[in-house]
Amino acid sequence: MDDVVNELQLKIERLENEINFKNGLISILSHDSKELFGTFLFLIEELEQKNISEEDFFTLLPQVRNDAKKNLQTVQDSIAWLKTQYGEFKIKPVKVGVMDLFHYLEERYAAQLKEKNINFYFKGDPNTFVTSDRILLEYILDKIFNNAAKYSLPGQDVYLQVITEGDQVVFSVTDFGTGMNEKYLSGIYTYNIPIFLGTSGEKGVGLSLKIVKNFISLLHGNIQIISAENKGTTVSIFLSKFIE
Repeated sequence: MDDVVNELQLKIERLENEINFKNGLISILSHDSKELFGTFLFLIEELEQKNISEEDFFTLLPQVRNDAKKNLQTVQDSIAWLKTQYGEFKIKPVKVGVMDLFHYLEERYAAQLKEKNINFYFKGDPNTFVTSDRILLEYILDKIFNNAAKYSLPGQDVYLQVITEGDQVVFSVTDFGTGMNEKYLSGIYTYNIPIFLGTSGEKGVGLSLKIVKNFISLLHGNIQIISAENKGTTVSIFLSKFIE
């Protein structure tokens, strides 16, 4: 009887987490879309009514552009998550070389790395392979690395380190940027955490990390975040099914 009760409690907790995640996702999409289009329409109307000059209008456009980029990222993250929730989504494990993942990030963020003069390095055995779903794994590392670059100062280093611990492979992305106060870490996967700006004014709502955690659970893995204000952050993911 106790086993049945415990199983039901776990199912209820899992359903509550999924409902909270979906409600938060809808809230973010609704708020951000309203904010972006509302701001843009307001600026156009003010310009048409000659309440602001063309010079002021174009001065405000970079901020509108940043908000649009943030909202586009939110939509893309949401679509990536939705694809795992409907239809016949199944994990498709393949053998992936860690250096392929490193070069994927290096090429994807080449412009941002150059703009901030960030040095990106690999640590570990370059011949290591992991068996996992490549699409989910690339998404996970992409979002973690995106945060590392976002909160790094110009000229700093970012590392992708890969080590093996028993039957696990551990991916760690380490930066030496702005870091995070310890009081925020406990709520990093909730919708109560404040919005932080990147070192170049990049804006985000923290949705990516919530989806990252969801994807890692699909891979039966775990995530660990260690951060200190003004010292940097290390995000580690622990995955099984390691192959040499």
